[in-house]
Amino acid sequence: MTAKLINGKEIAQQIREEIRAEVARLQREKSLTPGLATIIVGEDPASQSYVRGKQKAASELGFYSIQENLSANISEKELLALVDKYNKDEKIHGILVQLPLPKHINEDNVIYAMSPDKDVDAFHPVNVGKLVMGKPLFQPCTPAAIQQLLLRSGVKIEGAEVVVVGRSNIVGKPIANILLQKAAGANATVTICHTKTIDLSRHTKRAEILIVAAGKSKAITADMVKPGAVVIDVGINEVGKTAEGKRILVGDVDFERVMEVAGAITPVPGGVGPMTITMLMLNTLRAAQQIFKA
Repeated sequence: MTAKLINGKEIAQQIREEIRAEVARLQREKSLTPGLATIIVGEDPASQSYVRGKQKAASELGFYSIQENLSANISEKELLALVDKYNKDEKIHGILVQLPLPKHINEDNVIYAMSPDKDVDAFHPVNVGKLVMGKPLFQPCTPAAIQQLLLRSGVKIEGAEVVVVGRSNIVGKPIANILLQKAAGANATVTICHTKTIDLSRHTKRAEILIVAAGKSKAITADMVKPGAVVIDVGINEVGKTAEGKRILVGDVDFERVMEVAGAITPVPGGVGPMTITMLMLNTLRAAQQIFKA
């Protein structure tokens, strides 16, 4: 068996076309343009690259966008004042503060300062609570990306045995909450595994849908996967560089070998990654739509 590739680039492009059409409708019918403010503190290369990707996507989709590039020495008070400025800015519907932040800034304070209605990363406790209740305004971007990859690939989620490897607040916990809800695109039976799970393979081999966000390359090997399972690899691990200096990236799954067992699998890169920024754009659009409930 050779697994079907779930192409995140293609699915992301489908969703972006839908977003672009809706942005045009809002502009035409409501004179409303979705607005996104991204804030980055310091000069971390990975964060800089990610934020550039977000701004590029926003521009291509017809959003109004602002990017704030701040010194790593900015005080927490100054950063909170900037967040408050965009909370009050009617042209801005989504605010994203790129994490991680320098150690002298309390990330929780920054997240809590953001208006839940503009928290397009869905990290604010209000949005986390709404997600758990099954009434989200926004879904966190990577978990939302996973759900869309499954749905748009024709994977049956309802009634499926789902195993999530990883319990982070960014991926593991929210995707478990999303897929167990009594709702369309959910209704799965979900197990969360983590670093203290005894006999991990006993759980992963039950999974009809296996979602891996372990943060370690080759954490999942072929003998840990049920034949025919759908495998979603969220991991991004740098294992070297090419002669030209380009980073060599792999996921958390032993891709080549698992591909011979699984029924479908996401590649790294080209799987979950391209979808995450797209879901951020979708959350920003939804924030704008709330203005007119349009």
